Amino acid sequence: MEVEENMNQINDWLREHRITEVECIVPDMTGVARGKIVPKDKFVSDPEMRLPEAVLIQTVTGDYPDDSMLDLTDPDMVLTPDPNSLRFVPWAVDPTAQLIYDCYRADGSLVDVAPRSVLKRVLGLFDELGFEPVLAPEMEFYLMSPNPDPDIPLSAPIGRTGRAEFGRRSYSIDAVNEFDPLFEDIYDYCHAQNLEVDTLIHEIGTAQMEINFLHGNPLDLADQVFLFKRTVREAAFRHNMYATFMAKPMENEPGSAMHMHQSLIDKNTGKNVFTNEDGSPSDIFFHFIGGMQHYIPEVMPFFAPYVNSFRRLSPYTAAPTNVEWGYDNRTVGLRVPHSSPAARRVENRVPGVDVNPYIAMAATLACGYLGIVNKIKPREPMSTDAYELPFQFPHGAEESLKRLAACPDIPEVMGPHFVKMYLGMKEKEFSEYFRVISPWERKFLLLHV
Repeated sequence: MEVEENMNQINDWLREHRITEVECIVPDMTGVARGKIVPKDKFVSDPEMRLPEAVLIQTVTGDYPDDSMLDLTDPDMVLTPDPNSLRFVPWAVDPTAQLIYDCYRADGSLVDVAPRSVLKRVLGLFDELGFEPVLAPEMEFYLMSPNPDPDIPLSAPIGRTGRAEFGRRSYSIDAVNEFDPLFEDIYDYCHAQNLEVDTLIHEIGTAQMEINFLHGNPLDLADQVFLFKRTVREAAFRHNMYATFMAKPMENEPGSAMHMHQSLIDKNTGKNVFTNEDGSPSDIFFHFIGGMQHYIPEVMPFFAPYVNSFRRLSPYTAAPTNVEWGYDNRTVGLRVPHSSPAARRVENRVPGVDVNPYIAMAATLACGYLGIVNKIKPREPMSTDAYELPFQFPHGAEESLKRLAACPDIPEVMGPHFVKMYLGMKEKEFSEYFRVISPWERKFLLLHV
């Protein structure tokens, strides 16, 4: 009955807005939009949607994990649309809608390798505790000149003045104004899709920008971030630019992060459980931090999913090299911003912006959840320069995969089958990357060794 009501609600919206096509979307493990584009009349008359489960576990190059990990019968998923995700595609020529689907098996169970399913699983565990997570992501990205040749290094785009940006112009209003026509389109596109973006700033890097989202429900925010990446890239194309969410697109510029501000609300009282009645920080607050300190080094494949991701994590580049925590300290991985007691929160500064938002949000909450249920105490907060401490993360993709594979607790929270398939996908990506001979090798080794 609920499915029928949802479809009636969706069909009424499509008719009201004279939609001609519907983009039926499933986010895969890499954050790519998979699915079908269906004429509206076909969507209304034959709403059943199916896709093979294997589409979820493609590598970023379009390959698959080894056959030993796959169900070679290649079963179909039954796709069910989430009416809350129904939005316009504002850049389409004809009136077009987009709709995000949840993935189910024939027996009615959620497909456990679908990123939306993973986040729902973790949110369900908090629901059992009586808590509702609240999250606010911050998205950094670079604007680039068009670059169709992957062997040529990236460069800054031309702005309104006819010149490419030079130097680093952190928080510069004029530097943002160089790209006013683009950002006007981005804001218009976001408004048309009900993407609740907030502040726009110029970040540290050349033509590096940051847009913050309003805080809210993690599943809704993950949908918004997923659609926002697509929106920014599409808007940039229309202004003869590229927008990239690579973690480290240029060797001499800082990387791009997706910082996540997190708090927990008591479902019965509506109050922030990170704060006691007297305004002091609660045990739950400290245990949440303790869990992140303990488990973030084990879940780095979710926060640094590609070989390129680890290039961002270096000292004095506005990226953390540790999981220490502190009050308003930007050199630590876990920052507690100044706020009122009611707004007490923890900012996870570790993930790169290249993450799958569903998986990254599930992972950061999973770490905090394990801290709460296991009552893990954090180390003392740092008020000094945490870059002086030893590097606390795995040294690269290969080591990070081994550490996640050896961690028994995270699969219990995020799902054992999901973690197994994610590791298989990432191992395949790493082996593909390892076969590539880089320009550095040709430059320094070809004629000199």
